[in-house]
Amino acid sequence: MSGPRWLIAALMVLAVLCARAAAPPLELPRASAVPGGVALIRLPASAAAAPAPSTEGPGEPLGEPVPDVEADGHRVLVLRSGTGWLAVVGIPLTAQPGLRRITLQGSAGAQTLSFRIEPKQYETQALRVAPGQVNLSAADLARAAADRTLILTAVERWSAAAPDRLQFDAPVPGVRSSSFGLRRVFNGEARNPHTGMDIAAPTGTPVLAPAGGRIAAVGDYFFTGNTVLLDHGRGFVSLYCHLSAVDVKPGQEVQPGTRLGAVGMTGRATGPHLHWALSLNATWVDPALFLR
Repeated sequence: MSGPRWLIAALMVLAVLCARAAAPPLELPRASAVPGGVALIRLPASAAAAPAPSTEGPGEPLGEPVPDVEADGHRVLVLRSGTGWLAVVGIPLTAQPGLRRITLQGSAGAQTLSFRIEPKQYETQALRVAPGQVNLSAADLARAAADRTLILTAVERWSAAAPDRLQFDAPVPGVRSSSFGLRRVFNGEARNPHTGMDIAAPTGTPVLAPAGGRIAAVGDYFFTGNTVLLDHGRGFVSLYCHLSAVDVKPGQEVQPGTRLGAVGMTGRATGPHLHWALSLNATWVDPALFLR
């Protein structure tokens, strides 16, 4: 290699190393390898050869290839961590304790990585209510199913840009009125566990974006009422429900602290509160793990 070409190559390598060294340390969610939790998996050195391109993220020089990791057919959030890579894996509430596998797609083919899920028992609450509040009409069931499809479409989206943060403040101040994972039993019939965090606050209280991103969807749905979905990047999506007002539009770029709407009780809600949920790799995970 001639002198000038060698010098240019050396300077490019030095620039990459300096960018990694100067990058601030990642603020990560708390690791909790339980159903509904988050596993932090350091990838092997061979992951650096993965070909998938990406835009710049924390500690990543612009255009640096990002490893492709999948869990249950959904791509996993992967971020630069020091000189290596870290997979931030959402664990389904339905996951059974024991070994769980994810797949790393590299230049040499697929590689299976494993981690262990520990058991966790969430609270159960038994309630007696009027039958009409539990058993939906055929029309309501059809609308709820259509709404679920729209929400899942937004949750399953993938964008190349990395999240600007993974630790933040709650989107609204207030008392936590219902926690993630709570399973309610209505009139002896068990329902699906709660997939978010409920924060009680007065109607009209501003709901602020805890992190930046792009508005993936806005809708008025049967169960969740006025709803906003915010795509933070690489399969990390947040959900805001029961809003009395919505102040953003689909496709809009927002910054941390942008007003998304206001607390309300639209949809199936018995009092004003925000239902806030977070999804990684199309899997609802405990928002409490991301709070400072």
